[in-house]
Amino acid sequence: MKRLLGLFVAVIVVAIGLSFAMLNPKPVALDFYFGVVTLPVSLWLVISLALGSVIGLFAAGGILLRQRWQLGRLRQDAARHREELSELRKLPIRDAP
Repeated sequence: MKRLLGLFVAVIVVAIGLSFAMLNPKPVALDFYFGVVTLPVSLWLVISLALGSVIGLFAAGGILLRQRWQLGRLRQDAARHREELSELRKLPIRDAP
């Protein structure tokens, strides 16, 4: 059911994108420092969306790597504390004087 719903949403998004592309076929020139590129408005929007997605993935990737490193360090600390607690439980209890 989830796949069917996802497929339905994807078809709707593609249909809206195609209709947007058909309604905006005029070329737009973007002047970069090294030259001018002329493409339709819809293609410029798709390119900017893709570029923004890639930049977002790289930003999220850095955060995820840092969190994985921290999680590994915390797991090592927890294992060390469990081992220490196990050793402390083996010690005999002395009576108070």
